[in-house]
Amino acid sequence: MNSLLNRDVRMQAIEQILKNAEKNLGEICTILASYTRKTAKLRNKADLLVATLFDFSHTEDPEFQIGLKNLAEDLAVVQDYRHAQVERLETRVVTPLKAYGDIVKNKRAELKKFGADLNREQKELQRLEKIQRNPADRQSIAEVNAQKASTNNQRNIKQIEETITDFQRQKLEDVKKIFREFITVEMLFHAKALEVFSHTHQNMEAMNAEKDLEVIL
Repeated sequence: MNSLLNRDVRMQAIEQILKNAEKNLGEICTILASYTRKTAKLRNKADLLVATLFDFSHTEDPEFQIGLKNLAEDLAVVQDYRHAQVERLETRVVTPLKAYGDIVKNKRAELKKFGADLNREQKELQRLEKIQRNPADRQSIAEVNAQKASTNNQRNIKQIEETITDFQRQKLEDVKKIFREFITVEMLFHAKALEVFSHTHQNMEAMNAEKDLEVIL
């Protein structure tokens, strides 16, 4: 009875591990997919800003016109980097997370099969225990069969434990890799953007509005 109770507790704990992975990784996937879509929308809005700045520059005097064109060109370069950021987030972060829905589903099906085998073997053990109470000629056969069923039972328990351990190990490695990719993608974009915007800032500082005022006057 105690072994049966321990087995049930163990199966419940394993099912909870799968539920937690399904819930938490599912929520993270949803959030990061939204993050990626909003980053793409930000890129689209910035593209509109670039086009507007070019239009604006055509109406201005030479000094300001050059400054606006330089600003628009640098913003366009940053949006190219942002486009790469979006693609990398989708392929390196969101897609691997989406895969965990099927991974958990397959593990659950695999564990369900092991669980069904355990139940069947447990019933066989209970049946054989009853036979062992009968006359001696049947008792020896029952003992052999009981030993076989017990061995199969232990083997299935070990398979279940190995399966969930492998799942946990792979999950930890995958989550580590996914967020390492996420951080790398973000660092790469911001490093490139900082490089371009540093150049942009210098150009804006160097722009001399007084020259255009001299033309007007």
